Amino acid sequence: MFPGGKKGMQDLMKQAKKMQDDLAKAQEELANLIVEGSSGGGMIKVQINGKNQVLSVKIDPEVIDPDDVEMLEDLIVAALNEAQNKIQKTTEDEMSKFTGGMKIPGLF
Repeated sequence: MFPGGKKGMQDLMKQAKKMQDDLAKAQEELANLIVEGSSGGGMIKVQINGKNQVLSVKIDPEVIDPDDVEMLEDLIVAALNEAQNKIQKTTEDEMSKFTGGMKIPGLF
């Protein structure tokens, strides 16, 4: 028999359901989160959402040098990486509230 009997089992099921609902809500909020990454002192700005979809890229015209396209490419990559790192950190921080800091494969 379950400790606490039928009532204890019902309470445990309610707690599990609430935790599942809270987790689903947190996942939805994270998917809608928008972060910005930048590089070149803010001359390149990239926005992505919690699904890692690029929403916008802003390039200050001063950073465009036709003779140094490689630098522009590097700045864009750096801004994208910064934005993705912010999303990952935010996701890990939010999910640790539910997992107690344990890494659970497949959760996110």
